[in-house]
Amino acid sequence: MDLHNRRVWITGASSGIGEALAYECSRRDARLVLSSRREEALRKVRERCVRPDEHVVQTLDLAEPTSLQQAAETVEKGVGPVDVLVNNGGISQRGTAAETEMDTVRRIMEVNFFGAVQLTKAVLPSMLDRQEGHIVVVSSLVGKFGTPLRSSYAASKHALHGWFDSLRAEVHDDGIGVTLACPGFVKTNVASNALYPDGTPLGEGAEEKGIAPERCASAIADAIERETPEFTVGGWETMAVYLKRFVPSLFRRMIRQYYGA
Repeated sequence: MDLHNRRVWITGASSGIGEALAYECSRRDARLVLSSRREEALRKVRERCVRPDEHVVQTLDLAEPTSLQQAAETVEKGVGPVDVLVNNGGISQRGTAAETEMDTVRRIMEVNFFGAVQLTKAVLPSMLDRQEGHIVVVSSLVGKFGTPLRSSYAASKHALHGWFDSLRAEVHDDGIGVTLACPGFVKTNVASNALYPDGTPLGEGAEEKGIAPERCASAIADAIERETPEFTVGGWETMAVYLKRFVPSLFRRMIRQYYGA
């Protein structure tokens, strides 16, 4: 899929990977729909894109199901059918499984999993009618294994893999592709958006380790154009996928040491 003149809808576009992906896709001549809860931040991102007048801002809240269907209807009426949906918006976690309250667990699942699923289901009928489209899910390495202090976050990402793997098989013959992107450490503000066990946000700090969001965004855009089903991107931490598969006992020891660090 060539992104030239394609309508690409990106959630979580006001910062981090989503913001970098907006710039990358605009350089590849895509027409963008930029979404998050923060309208002012989205407008600033749009102005920094190539050809800003060709892109639109559509606010939504992934934790509010009614806003997602309404947003999808507004986008289709105002912009046209979506060619590429990028489910990127989400929240992280910093707390043990024992300490994290169930309301926090449910909020993480609502935003990261149910939000992505509901928005996909809102956009999917148009893709099926046209027998064309591509859906991207920005998951994480913890969609492949769990790490300490992120039990609910990891669960939400594992759930995305199960649902979208199934969807990929179901819509293959309808001309619709599904890509699962699994970044490792990326230098974004994801840490400041993470939730404490009681559900309050960290509110400050950033992920200082890892690759630049621009590198991650470039890999995602390449994967869309190549229709790559799933890929990892990051540094040394991506090797943990292979450690878990081939040397699981070593992997488990490393995860315990990571918890103590």
